[in-house]
Amino acid sequence: MPEINFTEKVRELLSKREGVHTAFVHTYGCQQNFSDGEKLEGILEQMGYTIVDSAEGAEFVIFNTCAIRENAEKRVFGNVGILKKAHEENPDMIIAVCGCMVQQEHIAKKFRQSYPFVDIVFGTHAAPRLPELVYKHITAKKRQFDIGEGEGCMAEYLPIHRDDDMKANLPIMHGCDNFCTYCVVPLVRGREKSRLPENILAEAREIVAAGYKEITLLGQNVNSYGKGLENKITFAELLREVNAIPGDFRIKFMTSHPKDCTRELLEAIRDCEKVCNYIHLPVQSGSNDVLHRMNRRYTAEHYMELVDMAREIIPDVTITSDLIVGFPGETEEDFEATMELSRKARWSMTYSFIYSKREGTKAAVMEDQIPHDVSSNRFQRLLDLQTEISHEINASFVGKTTTVLFDDEVDVGEGYISGRSYENLVVRAPRTDVQKGFAKVYLKESLGWALDGEIIKTEEI
Repeated sequence: MPEINFTEKVRELLSKREGVHTAFVHTYGCQQNFSDGEKLEGILEQMGYTIVDSAEGAEFVIFNTCAIRENAEKRVFGNVGILKKAHEENPDMIIAVCGCMVQQEHIAKKFRQSYPFVDIVFGTHAAPRLPELVYKHITAKKRQFDIGEGEGCMAEYLPIHRDDDMKANLPIMHGCDNFCTYCVVPLVRGREKSRLPENILAEAREIVAAGYKEITLLGQNVNSYGKGLENKITFAELLREVNAIPGDFRIKFMTSHPKDCTRELLEAIRDCEKVCNYIHLPVQSGSNDVLHRMNRRYTAEHYMELVDMAREIIPDVTITSDLIVGFPGETEEDFEATMELSRKARWSMTYSFIYSKREGTKAAVMEDQIPHDVSSNRFQRLLDLQTEISHEINASFVGKTTTVLFDDEVDVGEGYISGRSYENLVVRAPRTDVQKGFAKVYLKESLGWALDGEIIKTEEI
């Protein structure tokens, strides 16, 4: 039998209804999730929906969820609940929930039993089957659930509705093989699978041809790229191939695991003129005992060796990190080891979080769960230290010249436009002096959290 084109079938159904059919995708979590959300928007557009930027009045609302922290899950349940009345008033409205959160059996069960007005629930692998789920829901008027395993996340050539006109995400792999004891990613996204390099490079060329100025290569563990591919290729080699694509653009990547960060990779960053002098290298803790219980497979000493090697190889490199405070069994001594590593590593910025228990992980059943007031106190102390270090690092760049991609990502005050430098520093300049895009900038003053820049005119370069 010929394969049914459910996308066309949904378009036919919508064409019989009057008016514009609008859809809104609300994405939570990491950049990988936002990349997934852009694909969902592309699929919706192919089915005949117009993408809007608010759930208010939308005919189709998708919540693209994150499972990393409990607070994100609470926000999803709350925001879904808000739409119950709108769903009752509009029988044609469709509410769907997808992504990492619903890939967990207990969450899918909660939506099935306690949220009867949610029409479609699908997991991380099922995005390519969304048109089929929509068609079956509309025609059978029944709820649709699809949270099984599959290859959906690796499906090539899905349509994309890019939300940004200057920066594009480019997934190069999916899943994770690390099984950190606090993390649900391997449970909800599966094991690591790398995309073929020729498909990645073809998509990168399309992105550049479309005029995008920044490509971010994405993966849960981006620097382990290449595992399982028939023709062996390392992430460093892939980085060099993307860098060789002609065009005026720059390259970022995330997220790196310290155990897979190599000299080969650091030298590729140094050698590739389009790759930013910036590495996100999550450490999570400065205590070797905690790192062992987290199953991170490196020590604080090894991490500092990587930091020192990166700074030796790459001029003006900036390094950011992730930190978890209050992991089960974390003593005051363990926490002080994290503070000491912060002083030594001197990250330009950190994403710090209080440990969040995740059902199904080994850490969730560990003894000695830390009281919230203790974790909160430690979190604030760590934040205060990092703020001081970040301000010092910004001040050290005063008097230097760099290239900034101005895009208004960060609110830097009326009359100013913001951007990030090749070192990932937030830079602002008077809006009258520069348009969106690349500009050479002299960094003349530190504002603490950002830098004041002065545009260098072309004739001055």
